[in-house]
Amino acid sequence: MKADPYLNVDAGTLNPIEHGEVFVLDDGMECDQDLGNYERFLEQNLNSTNYMTTGQVFKSIIDRERSLGYEGKTVEFFQDPPREIISRILKCAKTNKAEIVVFEVGGTVGEYQNLLFLEANRLLKLEHPRDVLHVHVTYLPIPSSVGEMKSKPAQMSIQQLASSGIVADFVLARSQFAVDEKRREKIAIACGLQKEDILSAPDVENIYQVPLNFENQGLSEKILKKLNTKPRKSNLADWKVMVNSALTAKKHAKIAMVGKYFSTGDYTLSDAYLSVIESIKHAAACFDIKPKMSWIDSAQIEKEGTDMLKGFDAIIVPGGYGTRAVEGIVQSIKYARENKVPYFGLCYGMQQAAVEFARNVLGYKDANTTEINPKTKHPIIHVMDSQKDLVKYHKLGGTQRLGSWEWKAKPGTIFAKAYKSQTGADRHRHRYEFNNIYREEFEKHGMVISATTKDGYLVEALELKDHPFFIGTQFHPELKSRPLHPHPLYMAFMEAVAKQK
Repeated sequence: MKADPYLNVDAGTLNPIEHGEVFVLDDGMECDQDLGNYERFLEQNLNSTNYMTTGQVFKSIIDRERSLGYEGKTVEFFQDPPREIISRILKCAKTNKAEIVVFEVGGTVGEYQNLLFLEANRLLKLEHPRDVLHVHVTYLPIPSSVGEMKSKPAQMSIQQLASSGIVADFVLARSQFAVDEKRREKIAIACGLQKEDILSAPDVENIYQVPLNFENQGLSEKILKKLNTKPRKSNLADWKVMVNSALTAKKHAKIAMVGKYFSTGDYTLSDAYLSVIESIKHAAACFDIKPKMSWIDSAQIEKEGTDMLKGFDAIIVPGGYGTRAVEGIVQSIKYARENKVPYFGLCYGMQQAAVEFARNVLGYKDANTTEINPKTKHPIIHVMDSQKDLVKYHKLGGTQRLGSWEWKAKPGTIFAKAYKSQTGADRHRHRYEFNNIYREEFEKHGMVISATTKDGYLVEALELKDHPFFIGTQFHPELKSRPLHPHPLYMAFMEAVAKQK
């Protein structure tokens, strides 16, 4: 379970450049990208009870107060929100039939905005002292000018946590390298723990090495022991094979990710497309490939042209919104289509592939989406009828087509062959759809409608005939990819890249 300290009700209205990717669950909950990591590590589909924000907590309390749910009692800041938080933790456990809930408090110890979550944890520990333990993740920097690992910031954060009434049961010491015995001793003394309860969490080449590192230090066994729970055996054999495949892959493939949410000041924020990156890695390892990702801002394509795409083995256009730098995306898609470069368009990437096809194959030079040009003569992508009033009156939070939707595939397509099935379900997050009046003309000129909603009404996927791999999906397949079970479409994409190589 993840607790985000923001006043947003969900992550759907957060800027991906500032916050990173918005992850969507089967039930439509728009949440923090950490939920995506949870699903990938747990091999488990989560739901809205696994996510909480300060906004949700306050909204529930205020809604209850307005309907006299407190029966005239004073609603108090430092009493009622922690009770609401605790009730949500217990609801998560009950809904998911969980024996143990791992509850992550987002943010940093000492921040004002997560005090209510820390207070809820303190109260929970008081009420259930044998059933609650706290794991504190702290950081040990190695200043380049000194070259020595410093434990003072970690000691201070542990003391800061203690000042809120919480004493850590374990400390995970994050650092560039493994924490040595001397630093372990210092941290242990600072928080009154045994040295063996300070676990090293060094940087790793592949994120999926992290649980192997903790298991080598016996973390699971130690947690179960402190929770007075019977020890259990873990079997990470498949996990170790998967990690080894990713680390030892011998081939390389250069993949261009052309999008709009990369730059934040002088830095590149790949977190905006975290699930896409992970999905590529999941599939690439199966073909003995280490993917080399390059982040290309579509604004740069608009300035310098598509020559910068030469030498790439594949192009991906991920999700996005709005009008900024969209022509750079259209140019990139045209380059992939004409030069037979494997192309994968995700949501916005599918919509712009349809626009590019309409302009440059069908000859509709004005073709566009109504999101970008509401007055276009050829609205290839338009807003759904059910969404028109929501857009008009700016009722946008949590109102897109969200969550898992079933689809049916056209037999014989690359899409259907990838899934080895003509039915399935994937997760959505969008408001605009393919305009059905153009379906027949698209198919007549070589763009196949390879999947629709179960009722046949909405277009879910397009693919180009006579191309190594050119598929656009209205949904986000990356939201269902797992390291032990890569998503079928990403597998088909990487297979095409391997063949091209």
